Amino acid sequence: MTKDTLVSVQDLSVAFTQGGRETLAVDRISFDINKGETVALVGESGSGKSVSALSVLKLLPYPAASHPTGKIVKDGVDLLQANANEMRKVRGNEISMIFQEPMTSLNPLHTVERQISEILKVHRGMSDTKARERVLELMNQVGIRDPETRLGSYPHQLSGGQRQRVMIAMALANEPDLLIADEPTTALDVTVQAQILELLKDLQRQQGMAMLFITHDLGIVRKFADRVCVMTGGKIVEQGPVAEIFDNPQHDYTKHLLAAEPKGNPPETDKTKPIVVQADDLKVWFPIKRGFLRRTVDHVKAVDGIDVTVREGQTLGIVGESGSGKTTLGLAILRMISSTGRIAFNGQDIQENSWKEMRPLRRDIQIVFQDPFGALSPRMSVADIVGEGLQVHFPGISSEERDRKVARALEEVGLDASTRHRYPHEFSGGQRQRISIARAMVLEPKFVMLDEPTSALDMSVQAQVVDLLRDLQKAHGLAYLFISHDLKVVRALANEVVVMRQGKVVESGSAEKIFDAPETDYTKALMAAAFRLETAPEGVVSV
Repeated sequence: MTKDTLVSVQDLSVAFTQGGRETLAVDRISFDINKGETVALVGESGSGKSVSALSVLKLLPYPAASHPTGKIVKDGVDLLQANANEMRKVRGNEISMIFQEPMTSLNPLHTVERQISEILKVHRGMSDTKARERVLELMNQVGIRDPETRLGSYPHQLSGGQRQRVMIAMALANEPDLLIADEPTTALDVTVQAQILELLKDLQRQQGMAMLFITHDLGIVRKFADRVCVMTGGKIVEQGPVAEIFDNPQHDYTKHLLAAEPKGNPPETDKTKPIVVQADDLKVWFPIKRGFLRRTVDHVKAVDGIDVTVREGQTLGIVGESGSGKTTLGLAILRMISSTGRIAFNGQDIQENSWKEMRPLRRDIQIVFQDPFGALSPRMSVADIVGEGLQVHFPGISSEERDRKVARALEEVGLDASTRHRYPHEFSGGQRQRISIARAMVLEPKFVMLDEPTSALDMSVQAQVVDLLRDLQKAHGLAYLFISHDLKVVRALANEVVVMRQGKVVESGSAEKIFDAPETDYTKALMAAAFRLETAPEGVVSV
């Protein structure tokens, strides 16, 4: 420790006890956070990053969690030995935290004003009037437009970027010495992510606070942090200044992380390949109804006159921010929501097909969802999940043949077939996504819609899933509709790209043209934010 050290983590271990069995999640880690600096904890899921950060504020579920060794020292006091009253004074006042998913961290029953002002009233004893003035000041500070109109809003009425800004306002309300940010931008679009990171940096400079930044995105770390600690298996395997670690990594795991970005080339564009899916002038308009008689006064034009063509063995990437209409477009093409316009599958017009007429086509048209844990039934084994489609579409095959097909599908996506009798919670996030892909591929489809299939995954797992999708496409001549806001993944998979904004196509063409020579300001803003080349053009992106 030096005179500049704000918090010192010394020889910290974290153990969890369940059913009489103790598991060590963090194993004797040590690092310091100096005043005004940003320290990044990086590593894959399960490495112990978040558990280490939660230990600083004693937010782990005690007594299930314990600390066999270690100290966390701030101002000469070991926080691990502090009682509940002492910690109450520290939390939200001296040390505060921004959590990964604001929608689950904000109370859905309380307004924005109530949630931010609560911190001010508890720690500073402010009156309602004074608290409201400070809340408006904070909302202005974090870049929420027209804050007066947002005071009475509930979390579900805000966008993802706005919710994260509210979380930041809550965390900074009492001007803490240390801000812990746990994956604060993982669920956000690249443009909003860039804005949030810039905001945090500006606020850090203004208030002189230190930051502990937890992430698996090394691109953020390179731009954002002063020092970095690399974690795996509960241990810190390497730490030092960011430039030193990135330019000259010593540990094999650090080298593995730095090399883990999605690589490889998408399929070559081939206009002679047969068209699998085509949509012309596709529209999805949701009515806005008002008044006692609920008359339609306007429409939300989620998809507004879009043309799409996907060929055999090709990938069409759909990119844009949240709310641009990407997923709505995909669901309309799959005939999972109502739309107008022409939709053809293998040359056959399916727009007017009834649910019954669509059912035989479902085996050839499959979908892989964003959140594999939410998409897989927790009550079904993997064998039942993957085999369910076979039961529906091939009722005549024997249970032995079905089991063989399930095992083959799991092996094709890189999973051990002997694990098929386990349940989803027994697998990692990357393994669960592989199970979702196996469920789609077991039916040998011709067209697969992939809706943000890598956004919740670590960088190295993302790279593995991208390689897997590319291999499956090559082996089976699959046509992909790939929906994502992660442009690095799109670049590795898609040969054609459509850029969407507010339900319309802003720009479309070959991936090479879109990525290397974008024409519109909006596309340039997306590229700048994604690849961190420069600041996005001002006024182009809003939250």
